[in-house]
Amino acid sequence: MNGKGYVGMEAEPKGLEASLHHLLELHHHKSLVLAHRTEKAKKEAIRKTERLSDLLVEAVNGGVQDSFVNQKRIELEIRTLAATITRFMKQTDQWLATTHALNTALKEIGDFENWMKIMEYDCKNITTAIQNIHQE
Repeated sequence: MNGKGYVGMEAEPKGLEASLHHLLELHHHKSLVLAHRTEKAKKEAIRKTERLSDLLVEAVNGGVQDSFVNQKRIELEIRTLAATITRFMKQTDQWLATTHALNTALKEIGDFENWMKIMEYDCKNITTAIQNIHQE
């Protein structure tokens, strides 16, 4: 137990303590670096997930928007066709009325022509009767 041996023993614990302290600091530094990398990777993953989500929403919305535009076009075309159909129905009704009137007029002409033939026949009969009476 000389002074020299005692100092040596005291130096060893300080060296061991310093090594442990150094290991602890190194572990703490590596833990901070790892935590920093983890946080950075987490933020990057969140950013990429948000970008993916935005792209998916754009893709879905693009289809929905196209469908909406097509639906509006179809609705406009339906209204146009309905107006055209209504116009054609009115025109068809007018044609039917005109055709009916023409048909009625033709029937009346036929009736008048028939009446004229009857009148002509009656007049011939009367003329023949008068001639027969006049000759007697």
